[in-house]
Amino acid sequence: MKYKSQKIAYWFFATCMLLLSLQIIYGFIMGFARIGYDGLHDWIPFNAARATHTNLLVVWLLTGFMGAAHFIIPDESGREIYSVKLAYIQLVSLIIVGVVSIIGFHFNWWEGRKFLEIPRPLDYLVVINVLTFLFNIGMTVWKGKKFSTTGIVLYLGLLAAALLYLPGMIYFHNQTVDSYFRWWVVHLWVEGVWELIMGSILAYLLIKLTGVDREVIEKWLYVIVGLTFLSGILGTGHHYYFIGTPKYWLWIGGLFSALEPLAFLGMALFAINMYRKSGRVHPNKASLYWTIGCAIMSFVGAGFLGFAHTLPQVNIYTHGTLVTAMHGHLAFWGAYAMIVLAIISYAMPLLTGRKLWNNMTSLFAFWISNIGMLGMTGAFAVAGIAQVYLERKLGMDFMVVQKEIEVHFIGLLLAATLFTVGIILYIYNFIQFGIPTDEVLMPEGAHDELEFLNDEKV
Repeated sequence: MKYKSQKIAYWFFATCMLLLSLQIIYGFIMGFARIGYDGLHDWIPFNAARATHTNLLVVWLLTGFMGAAHFIIPDESGREIYSVKLAYIQLVSLIIVGVVSIIGFHFNWWEGRKFLEIPRPLDYLVVINVLTFLFNIGMTVWKGKKFSTTGIVLYLGLLAAALLYLPGMIYFHNQTVDSYFRWWVVHLWVEGVWELIMGSILAYLLIKLTGVDREVIEKWLYVIVGLTFLSGILGTGHHYYFIGTPKYWLWIGGLFSALEPLAFLGMALFAINMYRKSGRVHPNKASLYWTIGCAIMSFVGAGFLGFAHTLPQVNIYTHGTLVTAMHGHLAFWGAYAMIVLAIISYAMPLLTGRKLWNNMTSLFAFWISNIGMLGMTGAFAVAGIAQVYLERKLGMDFMVVQKEIEVHFIGLLLAATLFTVGIILYIYNFIQFGIPTDEVLMPEGAHDELEFLNDEKV
């Protein structure tokens, strides 16, 4: 650990592990409800479970990005976090807002807008919280001893994510207009600025894990940023096909949605190419697996599967079906969950001094969770295709179709159980590391000297 304030990242990462566990629990509640075992309906109806499941996903990923920033930015800027006290206050307030939101969902206190269900009063608290975070990280960058492309892209991605939250707070009487701007938040986060955050964390990890020259890796980062903006912004149009917007969004959305996989393909080629050029055999194989796996799985889930059902000619049948859930699960897992787990796997040995990076627990966690997620994606795919055929082609009633595809959710629950075993192993390994200690704090200049010696060995 190079800077003492990097310890803050641990508490963000620990919060991630707790929120991820809760998200999985609510996923199982929905899974069992899908096969007719909805015994908790009086206390946790399906709509409350779904809102909680999806919002927990967003919150734990954002918490992971914040933790990554608290670990990466000091290293990239060459100084301690601007205000350690402010960072802890921001984390505590974020947890409070999250807890109040989840409780509110169970008492029907929400806006009812998909993915943006958080009650309006809490929106303002979120804005204050994120502005506090951005101020603290921004001042760290501004007062830093050095500036790096990786650190600046990470900060700008986080800043843009905050700005794009604002359109979702504007109230519109017209549902079409409201839905139009709601996608500014949802799409331009996950298929826009979040890709900048992912790309910068990916670049940082590849610099540390492969030993490839920073200049080479950061040139690739420029390419990824360019591809993201080229395709992601107008690619928002694939959400506008059937909500009452003008017909020109059909061809704009179709064209630029077809280009969106390029950014993820660029990331996959980037990571694999840097790994092949690697001259340093880094001992942290677990983090390297999560890093390379993230690049590959994000292309499959977000890129390929996204492209497969966002063309207008296909989307007219798949829109609003479980095909979307197929794409969404593997996309979020590959692109964002895996990069958060990658940075946690890299940071924990440095924060605690305990080198638990090559044990079987960490490697089994990687393989089992990924096999489980692929199984879940397959189950959603089969259920979604059956749903499309029965509903959209044969014209069967929605609820009748849901009964017909129940059997596929049995397979999904089995795959989800395998996935959960992998996550339990990951969390167990995380707990094994313990909490950070100042004993692993490197003297001034020792970190740079160590990296120089590693390069010399190469």
